[in-house]
Amino acid sequence: MTPLSAEPQTVDDSWETEGSFQLFAAGSNAGRQAHERAFGPLPLERVDAGFISVLEASGLTGRGGAAFSSWRKVAATGQGRGGALLSAKPVVVANGAEGEPLSFKDKALLTHAPHLVIDGLLIAGQAVSASQLFLYTTPVTLTMVEAAVAGRKDARKIKVVQASETFISGEASAVVNNIANGIALPLDNRRRLSDTGIKGRPTLVLNVETLAHMALIARHGPGWFRTAGSDRDPGTRLVSVSGYCTEQVLEVEGDASLADILASAGVDLPGVGAVLVGGYHGRWVRPLDYRLSPAGSDSNVVRPGAGVLHVLAATECGLEATARILGYLASESAQQCGPCMFGLPAMSRVLNAIAYGDHDPRLVGELERLGKLVGGRGACHHPDGTARLVGSALDTFSDDVRAHLTGTCTRKTVRSA
Repeated sequence: MTPLSAEPQTVDDSWETEGSFQLFAAGSNAGRQAHERAFGPLPLERVDAGFISVLEASGLTGRGGAAFSSWRKVAATGQGRGGALLSAKPVVVANGAEGEPLSFKDKALLTHAPHLVIDGLLIAGQAVSASQLFLYTTPVTLTMVEAAVAGRKDARKIKVVQASETFISGEASAVVNNIANGIALPLDNRRRLSDTGIKGRPTLVLNVETLAHMALIARHGPGWFRTAGSDRDPGTRLVSVSGYCTEQVLEVEGDASLADILASAGVDLPGVGAVLVGGYHGRWVRPLDYRLSPAGSDSNVVRPGAGVLHVLAATECGLEATARILGYLASESAQQCGPCMFGLPAMSRVLNAIAYGDHDPRLVGELERLGKLVGGRGACHHPDGTARLVGSALDTFSDDVRAHLTGTCTRKTVRSA
């Protein structure tokens, strides 16, 4: 499999994007006219509740991290419990918060293809008969998104809301809380947004990339979407690639080989020590004989999460990289529950002790114990994702752990993660 890409287009001084025949087909900084020349008019008149079955046939999954079936999310918001029709009209939110520090794919999408996201938001709103539409985005893309919305008569129902620049600001319930109350903190994770979200209305929160794919599916159909990818992971996805390479965004086929993706990004594969897949709540992997897919239980499948691939050079210490990430995650908690307030800082202290000079072998057991204590007990999934990252580091970098505990680590300190 070869990642779908064309000539790189410089966006700013820090990252590049690879245009492809799908999401970036309209080119760099595409306005409305370029967008319609590339994709054609939006067939909004053909969209109704039956569009849910089209989504189901496409196999589209969420591109924000959880990879939940998109049709199920739409259906759950369009109906009440047991399938009864809701009396209150739903709200739909396009989530472009992208609080993950290693992710910039959504920024690229909102910069170069904002109208494709707007199309998807209008389609999702029509499919569930929404009363309100919101586009939630960061300060970096806020002005250009507002301009794109203001230039379309069919987008008058859309309200653009600025997202907070924090790690947890993109969590679905934090998005809802910020739009409703101006506070980007997660709500109780037992609360179903499809039942009660913004102002008590059923609320559908979809990642901006998910909506962009929906806009293409509405135009070309589920069969077209499935011409890329595989049966278990149809279509394409955007990935943010960083670290031991030039920062860039690639659009790749589902079920792609990790080695093929990195090679397409110009990564020197023999020089790779490990790859963080999925971002700060993701998983470290090595070697590179994995396939990127949210589905399947094969040992060679790694879930893409938020579409992040951060490459660590073989000369860099993965344990030190993880210690710095964990320190950041501990500082970015919502401070609403014990696992975040006390558990994550405790884990950070122990991992820092291992990474920076303490040779007590009992520290590894203590770190594993703390991971089990915080997992599944938080008010949101932040502690779970953090514990998962640490667990993968202890497994993948077991040789580094032993080297640190014996004072023999010779790898350079990493500063890029």
